[in-house]
Amino acid sequence: MKKVSIKDVALKAGVSIASVSYVLNNRTDSRIGKETIDKVRKAADELNYRPNNIAKSLKTQRTFTIGLIVADIANPFFSQIARIIEDEAKKKGYTLIIGSSDENNEKFESLIELFSDRQVDGLIIAPVENSELYMEKIIRQKIPFVFIDRYLENVKASGIRINNYDISFAATEHLIAGGRKNIVLVAYNTTLPHLTERTLGFTDALKKHDLAFNDASVISVNINSIDADIDFALTTLLNDNNKPDALFFTSNKLAVSGLKNLMKRTVKIPEDIAVIAFDETEAYELFSQSVSYIRQPLAEIGKEALKQLHLKIEDPSAPVANIVVDASLHIGQTSNPKTP
Repeated sequence: MKKVSIKDVALKAGVSIASVSYVLNNRTDSRIGKETIDKVRKAADELNYRPNNIAKSLKTQRTFTIGLIVADIANPFFSQIARIIEDEAKKKGYTLIIGSSDENNEKFESLIELFSDRQVDGLIIAPVENSELYMEKIIRQKIPFVFIDRYLENVKASGIRINNYDISFAATEHLIAGGRKNIVLVAYNTTLPHLTERTLGFTDALKKHDLAFNDASVISVNINSIDADIDFALTTLLNDNNKPDALFFTSNKLAVSGLKNLMKRTVKIPEDIAVIAFDETEAYELFSQSVSYIRQPLAEIGKEALKQLHLKIEDPSAPVANIVVDASLHIGQTSNPKTP
């Protein structure tokens, strides 16, 4: 059976080969009318047209695939980001391949090797801790990439992230304005800059309002033992004479673990302890009180990441662009003001 060509589609649709190429490669713009687009797609469907991707790759020296490496695909933050990037990639004619590093350096490096072997046109990366040397290798290999959600201080690369310091400062001030004076931050034990910025925003807000800050003001949690570490810390804190009156969790996974632990201990939220967290998750709906959280503009982050990567693929000499977008506070019941 003769393979259907782009010329066959053009003849059936009654349009030019160039128009068919634009439509089937998702490169439509204002020059291509909706009627033409519909005609081409209808003709392609009726002829059961399938593009010759091998020939296309040989001609363009591109595979029209991109790789996305997230820290944890099970985290709603990253799964939603992945969906947004996939939709945006499709609009530009790319197929998205997704990998999850699980914050593991070895897995992170193996994913990059895999994507490199697959000859992806570029990468969108949430880098893991201590991956600077490996990222320098990627730069030397001239693989286009952009960072998402986080960055590495010593790696010069384009990326998009939120205003971690400012929004953390604002969240802490929100708790202070509600009469909370003994606030404890629950954070990962990490050197990743975007997370240390959240801690710095918290501590600076305490200093601004002359509130006490000591070693007990920040709970450091190992990402591989979240429940155990939070349970141990809360046992210590709640048995202290100077109990916290607010907890600020720097991720949704930490928040869900902490809220479950507080419920098990029958701690009243927000009467006894107010709670605010980074990022939203459907798991918050399981709690009787609506959770206060920091909302990241996921659609903007995902779209901008794809836009920046596409620019790098089209023009490898494009200047480095570090884009910071604003997150916002979503105030629920868990951070209600302290009652007298």
